[in-house]
Amino acid sequence: MSLDLIHVSSSRGITACFTTRAGGISAGTWAGLNLGVATGDDPAAVRENRRRLCAAAGVDPERATLGHQVHGVDVRRIDAPTRPGRFTGALAGWPESDGLVTGRPGIALVVLAADCLPVLLWRRDGSRVAAVHAGWRGLMAGALANAVAALGDPAGTSAAIGPGVGPCCYPVDSALRERFAERFGPGTIHGDAVDLVGAAQAGLAEAGVAQITSVGECTACNPERFYSYRRDGARTGRHGGLIVIESS
Repeated sequence: MSLDLIHVSSSRGITACFTTRAGGISAGTWAGLNLGVATGDDPAAVRENRRRLCAAAGVDPERATLGHQVHGVDVRRIDAPTRPGRFTGALAGWPESDGLVTGRPGIALVVLAADCLPVLLWRRDGSRVAAVHAGWRGLMAGALANAVAALGDPAGTSAAIGPGVGPCCYPVDSALRERFAERFGPGTIHGDAVDLVGAAQAGLAEAGVAQITSVGECTACNPERFYSYRRDGARTGRHGGLIVIESS
């Protein structure tokens, strides 16, 4: 089965996509294109899955960069490949950050998720791109606003929100619902659940981004297509978002 990448319509010279489960070699609870190594999958399978992603996206795996995601708001500026080869080599040991930004062609920024939102951003002049892992903690704390600020041109920035858990499958306690309603507006509350995509859209708009698209697919509702921590527990895989300024 070939990779089923969700390509984003972005500016000329920029490749942006989100992954699904299709096309990988992981087995068991991680079956498919699992890109994460922290939940017990065979590292050799993860390496091969990552190599397949790079080949499909047309990027050099030596120049692909992740962050050690901690549900924070730090956005790390990448001026050169971070620990070249680690993406398909040692796999772990990345510096902590839930956001990455670069203006260097050929450096692929990758974020991983399994219910949280992978968000890709780019300046429409093609000069900078960013990738953010945004769960409810990151959304509340301003991770997306920090990424927009790092890009440096909110009015000239576009964003794409990847697959994540939808309000159909994300009931939370009343205290968190109240925080979301206060921070992002009552429209982000759906009965006993919150709408992470709606919150991301509100946060991006508040930061000055007007052009926002969303994949609009719930990870928890689609077990054949996506991984989901809420649906399957801790021993599940990770899909990802990837963005790169293409090398000339």
